Amino acid sequence: QVQLVESGGGLVQAGGSLRLSCAASGRTFSSSAMGWFRQAPGKGREFVAGINRSGSRTYYTDSVKGRFTISRHSGKNIVYLQMNSLKPEDTAVYYCAADINYTGYVSLNLNEYDYWGQGTQATVSS
Repeated sequence: QVQLVESGGGLVQAGGSLRLSCAASGRTFSSSAMGWFRQAPGKGREFVAGINRSGSRTYYTDSVKGRFTISRHSGKNIVYLQMNSLKPEDTAVYYCAADINYTGYVSLNLNEYDYWGQGTQATVSS
């Protein structure tokens, strides 16, 4: 079992920054790939960023490359999403997720993730 709790969302002006955190409990965190997804009003949930279990490889959707950074602190069981140069189109509920069946491939498919947090709202005003 893995429990995930996100925090760090809020309201920020365009061009600003937010850092999202995802605190994980459970023994499988260190062996899991982790992902951040987001869901804007009226849209489906989409992949934002992913990281392998060691933190050595990261993946991003094209729209956030160069602006967002995913990282993990294994000792504290935390995954971060640093979001810079935010745009109004980044407004969404952000979810972290754990793929406990990770076998070396960080999936961009939300169906591959086994555990999800409750989400945290990030709102970017223009």
